[in-house]
Amino acid sequence: MERVSPGLEILIENNFHLLEGKIGLLVHPASVTSDLVHAVKVFRERLGEKLVCLLAPQHGLYGETQDNMIEWHDFIEPCFGLPVYSLYGQTRKPEGRILNLIDTLVIDLQDVGARYYTFIWTMALCLKACAEHQVKVVMLDRPNPLGGRNIEGDVSRRDFLSFVGLFPIPPRYGLTIGELAHLLNVEFKINSPLTIIWMRGWKRSMYFHDTCLPWIAPSPNMPRPETAFVYPGMCLIEGTNISEGRGTTQPFELFGAPFIHPWDLVHELSIYNLPGIIFRPCYFQPTFHKFQGKLCGGAQLHISDLDTFKPFLTGIAILQVIRKLYPSHLEWKSPPYEYEYEKLPIDILCGTDQIRQQIDQQVPLGEIEEGWKTDLENFLKVCRNYFHYD
Repeated sequence: MERVSPGLEILIENNFHLLEGKIGLLVHPASVTSDLVHAVKVFRERLGEKLVCLLAPQHGLYGETQDNMIEWHDFIEPCFGLPVYSLYGQTRKPEGRILNLIDTLVIDLQDVGARYYTFIWTMALCLKACAEHQVKVVMLDRPNPLGGRNIEGDVSRRDFLSFVGLFPIPPRYGLTIGELAHLLNVEFKINSPLTIIWMRGWKRSMYFHDTCLPWIAPSPNMPRPETAFVYPGMCLIEGTNISEGRGTTQPFELFGAPFIHPWDLVHELSIYNLPGIIFRPCYFQPTFHKFQGKLCGGAQLHISDLDTFKPFLTGIAILQVIRKLYPSHLEWKSPPYEYEYEKLPIDILCGTDQIRQQIDQQVPLGEIEEGWKTDLENFLKVCRNYFHYD
């Protein structure tokens, strides 16, 4: 199978010909070539003093902040002496003091194809800021690890938009980060001066392991592609007192709590007959985060069929079963969460308060899924206009 060439490599092949003036570079740990050379090194060696600053999203330039919702501050990159500006601290949108330094902002971020993953919203805020300051944007496209054929889940309601969903899209949206940038820029009239450098060789049917590219964790708790596959559903666990497996070697693939009996949990989940997934009862002990140092009962997700697996529906089913088995133990976490100080974290993750209410009321899973069908079909009609790849 031929290896996919990400936008970064296409830019290198074309000798950086689209880059004009002074350059800012928005990157993170996974912004690498296929032979694992980081974009910062590539740009500094090829552009020299034209590269004037670096920007980075949540978790930092090289993955300095381990956990979620930990702000970080500007610093000087140690190898090349460039200023690094934080887009996950006092501001999440680049300020004029930064954009006045540059003529072009290059964005190279590996996304995971899920609405809650904040890198896409950092990208969107950069598009807005660059539109306001007339700074050119060059987006280097990368694969959607979840492929581009399947979309799933409810489209966020406008009154539940947040930094885990700034625009109304579904949890699994089936676009590359370049395609999504194009959609947001046009459909929501951001009107940033945007150029996208597309990949070579990527197809909508591809999951990440089909690309023959190395997986570099884009954030510390996204250690492998399998983590990304389950993330559109398992991130919902963050809105509860249940452990989503942070503090283990398999975050989001493991979930549980000290009060959960693994075999009872898995038996109830098996009744749902969810497609493409097998639950294995297990125990684990987180080294940090929820239930640090405590033995948790729960389960591990094992995907048996990526084509039929529905991660978002699976996440809802898990919460519904835990509510059924342990009604007095499952708690919805209180705000703040990702810069939202009023609405419940589970509601901004779901993009609505309706799903939480349906879980509490034990509404049949099929009925919950049917509730987002029309909005999802309408989204698909729109996003097809922005498909660059077959």
